Amino acid sequence: MKLATYESGGKVRIGSVTPDLASVIDLAAASAGRDNGAFASMQALIEGGDRALDLARRTAEDGAMAGDFLQPLTAVRLLAPLPVPAQIRDFSVFPMHLRQGAVGARKLSAAMAGEPIPDVEPAAELAPHYRERPVYYITNRFSVIGPEAEVRWPRYSRYMDFELEVAAVVSKTGKDIPVERAEEHIFGYTIFNDFSARDAQMLDMAGMLGPTKGKSFDGGNALGPWIVTRDEMPDLDSCKVEARISGRSFHRSNLSGRMFSFPELIAYVTRDETLHAGEVLGSGTVGGCCGLEHFRFLDHGDTIELEVEGIGILRNRVRRQDA
Repeated sequence: MKLATYESGGKVRIGSVTPDLASVIDLAAASAGRDNGAFASMQALIEGGDRALDLARRTAEDGAMAGDFLQPLTAVRLLAPLPVPAQIRDFSVFPMHLRQGAVGARKLSAAMAGEPIPDVEPAAELAPHYRERPVYYITNRFSVIGPEAEVRWPRYSRYMDFELEVAAVVSKTGKDIPVERAEEHIFGYTIFNDFSARDAQMLDMAGMLGPTKGKSFDGGNALGPWIVTRDEMPDLDSCKVEARISGRSFHRSNLSGRMFSFPELIAYVTRDETLHAGEVLGSGTVGGCCGLEHFRFLDHGDTIELEVEGIGILRNRVRRQDA
């Protein structure tokens, strides 16, 4: 299923998107008379476990047949599928991004200092620690926006960027989860655009406590357009991706070559730590799918489209606040 959170008639609802991506079925309305507390929100559905997900499937099938609870997607406003995640942990598992991003960071550092842009090539190999353990940071779960939402460019930044990522949504709470059982803790997948104020990120990461204001600003985390349940997601390694800026292709790639799988990330995080239902785990930037790697940054008014095979398209627009 493709499960969406949306606004219609002034109310926030959750629904199942039809296979043709034309309509959404209001799960709460379609299940009237049943135990539908799980359809109060996406978080409630996730916490409801397999029973709630099975009920959602049956309700979606019945609703599609009846047709009474269908609304065109064009008639509703899609929100982030999980508007306030329990937590957001963002990893970096694509070696190409780490190698090319390091080059972009050197160029940006020179530009910020008013120095000539160096002509450098990516390192042949990553530092060993990137392959020894998955690195991640925790970002602001309250700064999430959905598809078509406008991102207000932070006033303190000149270099605004995007990042194409895939995110796994955690289905159930657990601790010390073995990698062999970790996939059972994945509810589904969505697209994650980790907007980045690159100059602020450069300055803040010098303090070795993470990207802080380089990533943490209102609207900096875009999720959507919906969550595709794990059972309907194709093999991630085979999924093609594309980033487009204002209608032009920016980069095409795929999700292969990850140093760690999502089950491996879950097993790592849960060592002596509880992972909660409704947490979001970002993959980190797919290689080539951000401006820093190409030393090309966003302009005021740019529309960013991130497409991931098997999920859909997440579209947002950036706007300078002083424009």
